[in-house]
Amino acid sequence: MKTKIKLALQNASTATSLPTRAQIKKWAEAALQADVGNAEITFRIVDAEEGQTLNRDYRGKDYATNVLTFTFDEDMPDIPGLPLMGDIVLCAPVVEREAAEQGISLEAHYCHLVVHGVLHLQGYDHLEDEEAEAMEALEKQIVISLGYDDPYRMDME
Repeated sequence: MKTKIKLALQNASTATSLPTRAQIKKWAEAALQADVGNAEITFRIVDAEEGQTLNRDYRGKDYATNVLTFTFDEDMPDIPGLPLMGDIVLCAPVVEREAAEQGISLEAHYCHLVVHGVLHLQGYDHLEDEEAEAMEALEKQIVISLGYDDPYRMDME
């Protein structure tokens, strides 16, 4: 059964070089695992001030970060038929700065971060080395399948 995604896109950023809704949907669908079923995800693209506020208030880290994932049903029991639900926040200035520092296209970096966020939404994490290796391997596979370079390649300067 093909996973069906319902996607909302909120642009709260002044940035001009943002991915389209169609791009985000394509990247998110590629990151959804076959056993997920349906998904309802809101993507919000923000500027640094909102990104910093969210990171501080929800993670206790007082700086803007590239991507934040908020899972709707994290503490709920598994309910058959309930779609995967959550919000993914992308901080445009941080994404732009990182892409420039890494010498990669902005589009490729947004793709990687959408994939990364959607994997977090499905329970993947990178706190422990073993988890990080599994998540990074899956990210590489998905991003490469979408036509972009390995986001963890070692030749980045």
